[in-house]
Amino acid sequence: MEEKAAKRVVLVPVPAQGHLTAMMQLGKALYLKGFSITVAQTEFNHLSPSDDFPDFSAVTILGGLSETEFKNLGPVEFLIKLNVVCEESFKGCLGQLLQQHGNDVACVIYDEIMYFAEAAAMDFNLPSVIFSTMSATSFLCRSLMGRLNDNPLLDPLEEPGEEDKLIPELYPLRYKDLPTSAFAPLESSLKLYMKARDKRSASLVIINTSSCLESSSLEWMRQDLQAPIYPIGPLHMAASASFSLLEEGRSCIEWLNKQAESSVIYISLGSLAWMEHKDMVEMAWGLANSKQPFLWVIRPGSVPNPESLSEELNGIVSERGHIVKWAPQKEVLSHSAVGGFWSHCGWNSTVESISEGVPMICRPFSGDQKVTARYLERVWRIGIQLEGEELKRGDVERAVRMLMADEEGVMMKKRALCLKEKIEASARSGGSSHNSLNEFADFINAL
Repeated sequence: MEEKAAKRVVLVPVPAQGHLTAMMQLGKALYLKGFSITVAQTEFNHLSPSDDFPDFSAVTILGGLSETEFKNLGPVEFLIKLNVVCEESFKGCLGQLLQQHGNDVACVIYDEIMYFAEAAAMDFNLPSVIFSTMSATSFLCRSLMGRLNDNPLLDPLEEPGEEDKLIPELYPLRYKDLPTSAFAPLESSLKLYMKARDKRSASLVIINTSSCLESSSLEWMRQDLQAPIYPIGPLHMAASASFSLLEEGRSCIEWLNKQAESSVIYISLGSLAWMEHKDMVEMAWGLANSKQPFLWVIRPGSVPNPESLSEELNGIVSERGHIVKWAPQKEVLSHSAVGGFWSHCGWNSTVESISEGVPMICRPFSGDQKVTARYLERVWRIGIQLEGEELKRGDVERAVRMLMADEEGVMMKKRALCLKEKIEASARSGGSSHNSLNEFADFINAL
């Protein structure tokens, strides 16, 4: 008897490191459950084959945008234009997949920001699924912000001094914690959120979070969307998948092996954030003055004139620090020498840190990072947020010492380890995230 072909799932990721990482982890998790995986990728940030995804197939959505256009437009306007130029090409990709695989193509799973994929799926009567690679709270904020053109929720952002006020509906978030972009005017962010919300007719939503982290936000999402919500994260625990658009340096692991247990603060500000020269120098002096060993990721392009900065930093940090261009983050965070994480609070970085029981210093840069930083500090109470336009070395020194050496840091570590236990329980057999992933797999098999 001929063996029945596996159901095929088409993934449509945003072409950016954090979004791609979560989508590829989802693909790996579904592949391990017996599904065939096709990744529909744009010409921008094209995926390369790797040992972790040898059985994935890929199709390329032609007519996309270039890296030059990304730099000229900025991330928000780039994504809006990407949704316009990709829809017709993606319809062609889906048509070819259906010709090749017929009814075995079960559904399209798209990053919530790649909303063109839903319209294309509807043309072929294919079910579509929204995948949120960010937190449930951030999803909820974007949904509320995109609900109306003239949104009274946003009025305080236009009034000087009002941005520090709490939002009654979203406690403990302040108006300045809303996921607005550092790369674009508020109007552009709202345009993207409105378009993403207006396009929603997906069968359900899956999200890379756990009920133990965001139960109230998840319940609000269910009421707001009137659709099934499946919290299936953290996905890096369900399916370990090595994927990076940047080359990871291994020297940091050798350096960590020589450090005392829980003594090192790890610093990485993500794949997009940038810093002014003066802030980088203040940060370096604050780290040096804290007397704590530190591992610092300084990504190429993250600071202007890196050559002139390099000599200056080397003199400041050589005694206690180690600098790399990029690091294998999950391996670093799980290392016994690491006791704290200074982060931009991207969602992948946050759940990776929580999953290892590592408390954080929060320096959000843009978008959902601000929401996450506030939750780390005020809800989960495992983070210290450094606020203000400019960094000051004294503030940096105090934050590092508080996290790594003071009693408050000890308590944050205990709370972080408690959250780690809860997340591990949710990912184990019978846990909430484990069950949600199985229920989602059952949904695909029933299509």
